[in-house]
Amino acid sequence: MHNPLATEDTTIATIATMDTLPTTNATKGAPESTKNATLETGASVVQNFAPTKRICAHLNAFHAYASDPTRAVEANHYCAHLNEDVRQCLLYDSPELNARLIGVEYMVSPRIYEKLDSEERKLWHSHVYEVKSGMLIMPAPDALPDAVWEVAENKEMEEVVVLYGKVFHLWQTDRGDEVPLGVPQLMTSFTSDEQLPKGVLEDRNRRFNVSSEKKKESRKHIPEPEIHPDADATWKE
Repeated sequence: MHNPLATEDTTIATIATMDTLPTTNATKGAPESTKNATLETGASVVQNFAPTKRICAHLNAFHAYASDPTRAVEANHYCAHLNEDVRQCLLYDSPELNARLIGVEYMVSPRIYEKLDSEERKLWHSHVYEVKSGMLIMPAPDALPDAVWEVAENKEMEEVVVLYGKVFHLWQTDRGDEVPLGVPQLMTSFTSDEQLPKGVLEDRNRRFNVSSEKKKESRKHIPEPEIHPDADATWKE
C-alpha cells in the first residue's frame, strides 16, 4: 500500500544528507570553477542557442500552489511565441544572472483551450485578474521613459488577458529548498485581491519600482473577456 508520507520523508532525508555540502547562489554546491566559467564563455560565442533567442517578453507575476493556494511564489517569465495560439515561458526566481530555473508555463488562446477536454481544462488558469489588477507586469528597461514603456506593456497585456496558462514549478524555493526536490507542482494564478498573501505584492513593486494601482488604472481600457467556467479550478473547490 502506498505511504502518502513517503515522499515527504524522502525529501527530509535528502535535505539532512546534503547539510554537509556548501551553498552557492542559494543552491547546494560549490562555486563555479574557473574552468567551467571559461568553457561557458567560449560556448556562448561558438554555439547556437536558437530556442532561447525566440524569447521576446519578460513578465513578472505570482503563482499559487494548486495543492495549497496559501503559498505564493514570485515568478519571472521569459516567454516566446510558438505560433499565434501557443506561447512557452521559462520561469526564474529572479531576473538576475544567478537566477534559478523554477518552472515552466504554457499559454494558449481561447480557441485552443476550448478544444481541450473538461478535466484538462481544470489544470489551466486565466490571466484576467493578473492583467486588470496590475499584478502582472513587464519590467521596464533602464532609462526608458515610463510613458513610452506603458504603451508597450499595455499592448502585451491586451494579448495576455485572453490567454489560459498551465504552470508547473519544479523547484520549491519558497520553502527554502536548495535543489529541486519532489515531484513537479501544478500551480495556478490569483483571481482576486484577498487571495494574495499580505505584503508580497508591495515588496515586488518596491523592488521593480512600479505601482500596481497605477497599472490597474492604465489598463481600464482593456476589455475583460469572459472566463471559461472550467478555468481556475483551484479556487472553486
